[in-house]
Amino acid sequence: MKPRILLVEDDANLVELVTYNLEKEGFDVATTGDGEEALVMAEENRPDLVILDWMIANLSGIEVCRRLRRSPATAALPIVMLTARAEEADRIRGLETGADDYVTKPFSPRELVARVRAVLRRLRPALSGGNLDYAGIVMDTAAHRVTRDGQGVALGPTEFRLLRHFLEHPGRVFSREQLLDAVWGRDVYVEQRTVDVHIRRLRKAVNGDDLPDVIRTVRSAGYALDLEPQVKAA
Repeated sequence: MKPRILLVEDDANLVELVTYNLEKEGFDVATTGDGEEALVMAEENRPDLVILDWMIANLSGIEVCRRLRRSPATAALPIVMLTARAEEADRIRGLETGADDYVTKPFSPRELVARVRAVLRRLRPALSGGNLDYAGIVMDTAAHRVTRDGQGVALGPTEFRLLRHFLEHPGRVFSREQLLDAVWGRDVYVEQRTVDVHIRRLRKAVNGDDLPDVIRTVRSAGYALDLEPQVKAA
């Protein structure tokens, strides 16, 4: 599946240029020039990364960034700010608001694509075809292979997707509803108790008979991939 990019920019020529270069590099791009619409799009069809202009209609890019970071559903969403504001104070403000990178205009489309790939490698390594690992669990996303402490782990397709989502966000608590959206998709009707069934299967496969349980149940909150005594909410 192609990584999804939400491009929030109101310059039609720039939208065409950036969209062309991203699609040429294998990304699926959705666009809007409206800050309020960007928030709705990010919630309803969560992208893998947002490219966000500072000066857009209705809400500024800074305010969109702030609201995305406040919402549990989009708090971990990678954000690249794209703006003509090149002053150091503006860059610092953008990064402190929650942007993961800051690209100033004018820019090279090749540089923007490289920055997008760098952010995805750092924050969403599964999208770059790399390995994911945590607490001795290693997932080769390209070969679709999982090991724990060097021993192979047999997983069904759903358990694989579930583990991949956890490995992309270690330590974060996800509710059953959030897991349904991320693993099964918003357009598929599945009862929430189905999550519990697949969590049990994943536990059995990953933990075996005597290994520490890496999947924590957080009462009234959900599940997390975490060996630590304290878990932060997503």
